Amino acid sequence: MTDIPLSPRPRDYQLLVPRDWFRVDLVRDRWRGQLKTFVDLQTDGKSVPAETKRGVWTVLRNTAEAGLAHGAMEFYLRPELDDEGLPIPASLLVSLIPTPGARSVTPQGLASSLVEREADQGRTAEVSAIVLPAGQAVRVLRATSMDLHVHMPGGVGYLVLSFSAPVNGVAGSMRRLCDAIAESLRWIM
Repeated sequence: MTDIPLSPRPRDYQLLVPRDWFRVDLVRDRWRGQLKTFVDLQTDGKSVPAETKRGVWTVLRNTAEAGLAHGAMEFYLRPELDDEGLPIPASLLVSLIPTPGARSVTPQGLASSLVEREADQGRTAEVSAIVLPAGQAVRVLRATSMDLHVHMPGGVGYLVLSFSAPVNGVAGSMRRLCDAIAESLRWIM
């Protein structure tokens, strides 16, 4: 743990996400209804079996609940079709991992601990410290996901942007889109 110089804390953040991505506000109790609306919109008028629809709903609900347990605030969903024509969404989960006070893990220290965590869990990932317009960040890139841990001003902690693209993976145009969304992040002071 290293002291990081304190600067003013942001009041909020701004993130530009494409209009066709469906936003679910996880800080309000109505998020389950919002997820149901998303699933209904993606399956209406299509010959999607009820069992498949329930399966998609269950995966999304479990993802939202797990995210909430780890500080998630927003969940963005972009529909994609898998090989069988079933709706499998690409997603972005936005979470806050607070580190109160001036004692905070530096981005370089976080990168080192994430390398160890990935190795301990037997996962292959590329972990790198990068600089975004919003500040220093650590990127964890896997075949179908990318996490960006963006260091927040004022010793608040890290805002984590967790992208998942289970169908096509995080490469090519999806990688460029994820990078563009991350680069749009701005702090509201």
